Amino acid sequence: MADTFADRFAAARARYGPLVWGLDPSGPLLEEWGLGDTADGLDAFADRLLDAAAGTVALIKPQSAFFERHGWRGIRTLQRLLAEARAAGLLVVLDVKRGDIGTTNTGYAEAYLGAGAPLEADAITVHPYLGLDALGPFVSRAHQAGSCVLVVTRSTNPQGRPVQAAVGPDGHSVEADLLRGIGDLNAALAPGCIGPAGAVIGSAPLPPALDLATANALFLAPGVGAQGASCADVARTFAACPDRVMPSSSRSLLSAGPDAAALRDAASALAAELAAALR
Repeated sequence: MADTFADRFAAARARYGPLVWGLDPSGPLLEEWGLGDTADGLDAFADRLLDAAAGTVALIKPQSAFFERHGWRGIRTLQRLLAEARAAGLLVVLDVKRGDIGTTNTGYAEAYLGAGAPLEADAITVHPYLGLDALGPFVSRAHQAGSCVLVVTRSTNPQGRPVQAAVGPDGHSVEADLLRGIGDLNAALAPGCIGPAGAVIGSAPLPPALDLATANALFLAPGVGAQGASCADVARTFAACPDRVMPSSSRSLLSAGPDAAALRDAASALAAELAAALR
């Protein structure tokens, strides 16, 4: 088996801090930057962000939808961005939120995970609501490839709370059961280690507290900055496992653009603030 994503994250975190730089090239942002909401503008955005992120942060998180909306040329840009970012030493979390059943999940896993995948990433996001067991093709391929599958468990959007916090007949919430299942997967595949299954948990603290520490998982924590969560919020939410959280910020960092130096400064400052909060 390849070296694990958890190992690579720990090394990158020690050097650059835990920040995940979310890349969300929406149409309004491309226009605001003077690049134009076109496939060419998207290409220029990718070049600008590669220049700013490499050697500044540990991880980037491209949102696939903003590339897919430009059709085949957007997907070509995404493919190039993934390859060049990983070649530059960046870890890449591809935010695709896939999730189906059976051979469909096998196809998705082959697209994104493992050597030779056309859109190879170090980690991807997935939805679990066709059943955690249905994610088996993602988890097994991630385990073999040394990648990570990040399961949406407690999201940042208020509309998700009725589903995620719903309590079943056993008295457990959906999100608590998901987290327990993620821990079981990791215990089976990587006993005593941080396993290939992780979770997406919003940065801001919410009741009731989840048992994060025992899942032996990494956590992608969106919501820092424009969505209202602070570095102190991240530290409170992940107090039981501060070395396993990957806090993500997108819009608040991109608002520093389009100047590459200003982008680097904003990302460096937030990465240092998060590193201090999560000691």
